[in-house]
Amino acid sequence: MSSVLSDLCRHPIVQAPMAGGASCPQLAAAVCEAGALGYLAAGYKTADGMYQEIKQLRGLTSRPFGVNLFMPQPDTADAAAVDVYRSQLAGEATWYETQLGDPDSGRDDGYDAKLAILLDDPVPVVSFTFGCPTRDVLDSFARVGTLTVVTVTTPEEAQAAQWAGADAVCVQGIEAGGHQGTHRDNPEADGAGIGLLSLVAQVRETVQIPLVATGGLMRGAQIAAVLAAGADAAQLGTAFLVTPESGAHALHKQAMTNPLFLRTELTRAFSGRPARGLVNRFMREHGPYAPAAYPEVHHLTSGLRKAAAKAGDAQGMALWAGQGHRLARELPAGQLVEVLAAELAEAQGSLAAGGQGGAA
Repeated sequence: MSSVLSDLCRHPIVQAPMAGGASCPQLAAAVCEAGALGYLAAGYKTADGMYQEIKQLRGLTSRPFGVNLFMPQPDTADAAAVDVYRSQLAGEATWYETQLGDPDSGRDDGYDAKLAILLDDPVPVVSFTFGCPTRDVLDSFARVGTLTVVTVTTPEEAQAAQWAGADAVCVQGIEAGGHQGTHRDNPEADGAGIGLLSLVAQVRETVQIPLVATGGLMRGAQIAAVLAAGADAAQLGTAFLVTPESGAHALHKQAMTNPLFLRTELTRAFSGRPARGLVNRFMREHGPYAPAAYPEVHHLTSGLRKAAAKAGDAQGMALWAGQGHRLARELPAGQLVEVLAAELAEAQGSLAAGGQGGAA
């Protein structure tokens, strides 16, 4: 693990920032206390909501932690396509006895206000998803001592992040649960993402800054594999989503290992941007028709998703999950870190022993 990251945590393990409630202060604190790096997800929260969670987390741990921000999105959505999708969702609104949301509820996710708070009262790490900040922003964080990480899905995005001044990149493979953190949403590239091991190797040969690998990782042996491929640390989301400390909805946690949900797919059904989740009724019925319109579709379906959760209907929820979801273990977060670290050590020991045997 690079010194930049090893100064933050004992183990090369990062708990992914999962927007929507899973990455709460209790989860991040438990992960940090166990020697890994915990994250808060500021996405979909107000600036004050983010600040209150930071204060709460600081009351639970004195160890380093991270905060993840969503980058503002360009206005590229086809308004007519969004209107058509709204009409297609009318039956869902009737079924769940709720209203469809306003697609024009904002597209910057309070970015500037969140930046101001994080620069005024710095945290150890800030990461960015859905794009790369300007050099001025990254330099500002460097001046206050905050490490910056940019999520990337291609070697070209990683190179852009390095040029802009990021301290590290989070390399996200196609296996990852939740949203693909592409810098530009190109519908023609849907499903064309790169697998994590191939991507880590390509990015390692493209940039000199540390890499955090993420996407489908659920076991210590997988962490060993991405470290061997060139990563400095591994980030896990789905593995932590089912822990007792996670703020994810109970139905979401249960669905990870429920035999009703056999596989994951990338879909635009819930947000208008490609995101990997468990295939359910909503995804099957609406995924083929969802436009490339983020965050418009996210705002449109927000009330539906909440109503489905309130009704106890997992078939109408966004059940974000990585490809390794069936390997989920319902352990306390701190214990999960310990188990992963032990599995990692065992796997690295086996690799070392194999190498020595081969040399002999």
